[in-house]
Amino acid sequence: MEVLLAVVVGVLYATGFYMIMRHSIFKLILGLGLLGHAANLLIFSIGRVTRGVPPVMPHGHDVLTPPYADPLPQAFILTAIVIGFGVQAFATVLVKRAYQTVGTDNFDEMISTDLPS
Repeated sequence: MEVLLAVVVGVLYATGFYMIMRHSIFKLILGLGLLGHAANLLIFSIGRVTRGVPPVMPHGHDVLTPPYADPLPQAFILTAIVIGFGVQAFATVLVKRAYQTVGTDNFDEMISTDLPS
């Protein structure tokens, strides 16, 4: 399971970086999303995946007994999902405004910061 997650994380990071290096702003936003998902899966795999075991202490026990799921990576992932959604929403609005102003989504064609007359 960990090997499969490592391969998926690697593919997501590689695809995300490739999409960010393209000339289209739309592909940049897709690359940001892929990088966010790769980071979430990386944190999830670092937290040791355990199936069917809750990340809480049983009633009447003072310490966790193995096997148990670590709750900290889950909390990090929830926070990263919210932050990633905010970044993607901001980038989408920024790209929409840039497209309305310049008329293209290609970085090479955006050669001036002046508004068209």
